[in-house]
Amino acid sequence: MHPFFTQSGRLGLYLLGWIPLTAILGGLLVLAGGLSLLEATALSVPLALLYAFLCLSSWYLCRAFPVDSSRLLATASALAMASIVAASLWLLSGTTLAWALALLPAFQTLPDRLARAGPVVFLLGVLLYLLVLAMHYVLDAAEKVRVEERRAADLRTLAREAELQALRARLNPHFLFNSLNSIAALVAERPEEARSMCALLADFLRTTLGMSERISIPLREELALARRYLAVERVRFGDRLTVSENVDASTLDVAVPPLLLQPLFENAVKHGIGARLEGGVLSLVTRRSGGRVSIVVENPADAGAEKPAGTGLGLANVKRRVAACWGDAGHVCARLHDGRFRVEIELPAEA
Repeated sequence: MHPFFTQSGRLGLYLLGWIPLTAILGGLLVLAGGLSLLEATALSVPLALLYAFLCLSSWYLCRAFPVDSSRLLATASALAMASIVAASLWLLSGTTLAWALALLPAFQTLPDRLARAGPVVFLLGVLLYLLVLAMHYVLDAAEKVRVEERRAADLRTLAREAELQALRARLNPHFLFNSLNSIAALVAERPEEARSMCALLADFLRTTLGMSERISIPLREELALARRYLAVERVRFGDRLTVSENVDASTLDVAVPPLLLQPLFENAVKHGIGARLEGGVLSLVTRRSGGRVSIVVENPADAGAEKPAGTGLGLANVKRRVAACWGDAGHVCARLHDGRFRVEIELPAEA
């Protein structure tokens, strides 16, 4: 919808701006066509009001022809043609109005004198249309800046929210209880592994806390954090947890929000590997195709369930963050197939 119709205040200011333009039009009609003040007023007021609304159509032209250096000539030609068409319609409307007023005795010679001022009215119409078009381009640019600022603010909020959720989800009593129990069990029998698990856990916590102020990180850092988390869990689950990676090197510099993948690995370990006595294989695949990157996380799951229970919040968080970062250009798809729960994230390959 046109931005002037979504906010009534904008439309009012726009119409107020046409008051001096109406006076300019009347003055040109007097000077160029020899119209009387009454005749110029009778023509300029309705014509200016009509053209004010006709020029609003330039908003849609602005959206159809964004400023792009690769299409500059085509865009300039289209805008020039549109301004000529609009000015021609305006002059035609003025002529029609003059002939209608000529039915009154006081305006009988109005059409002939308007014809003398026709070129000036046409030129003014072209300039006014281009002026309103330029204003629309400025409004569109300002709107895009506002949307990007709002999106950046949303990203910062979601990043902090994700960090807090990561701390709550990963460092909740259940996670700490299992980790500390595993460490306690290892202290007596395998002290070296207990110390290793303590170091891995501390390293994981330190890295997580260090991401609080960053809006995006390279995928390589996100995967490094995931490997730290899986290293902690591997000490606890042993051979039950197997990790398979197929990472395309061309995807490692792609920017992603911090901790975007972490909920997927947590769900895979908790609801896939941890829920099975025999454990299973957690699979990670990244690939790049043109300007798109795909990240797939898979884990074994109960084939009788639609999706692993309890994964809703983590998966919803991932979807929200992808939508906040890339809008319709990012996609998250989760499905259960052949005993494997698969989550695929597809997003633009932005460095």
